Amino acid sequence: MSWLSPEILNDERVQLLPLVPEHEAGLIEAAKDGELWKLWYTTVPTPDAMGAEIRRRLSLQETGSMLPYTILDRVSGALIGMTTFMNADGVNKRVEIGNTWYAKRAHRTGINRRCKKLMLAHAFEEWACIAVEFRTHFFNRQSRTAIERLGAKMDGILRNHMVMPDGTLRDTCVYSILQSEWPTVKSHLTYQVSRTE
Repeated sequence: MSWLSPEILNDERVQLLPLVPEHEAGLIEAAKDGELWKLWYTTVPTPDAMGAEIRRRLSLQETGSMLPYTILDRVSGALIGMTTFMNADGVNKRVEIGNTWYAKRAHRTGINRRCKKLMLAHAFEEWACIAVEFRTHFFNRQSRTAIERLGAKMDGILRNHMVMPDGTLRDTCVYSILQSEWPTVKSHLTYQVSRTE
């Protein structure tokens, strides 16, 4: 069995639920809020493609390389997005947090910070990871800013790293948080979360 064992992660505001096919309808509604799939530098699934995206993530979970989550807003009771542990390397104890998107109503609410705090704590404290990585499009300034606000440091830029759905080439910014940095980052996130309550 993979070291990425599905577990519910939660705090008083959000709950990260292991992704299941039954989440499809709620995720379609979340994706419609803001029509984020129209942003050329992201890969948010369209409503028609949500089922295929769920199946893709679950098939990668079966191989042990991914652990996908659905994000539940515990206040409204609605599903508001997806996030994933991915590119898992159990030998070297590294994992990436990515493929994350939120309904527009969740933007700038502190929910992303809460989700990342839960996932980082799980990676460093339960799985004893030595590093957690984040990757995003060079032109996705909102994502880059959010990653930097977490306390992650840029490792570098992978130029012409990916071909995007529209055929353009993506330069990928790679960030990470190291195990030795986690106590300070955790204190920072705890403080930031407390300011949004």
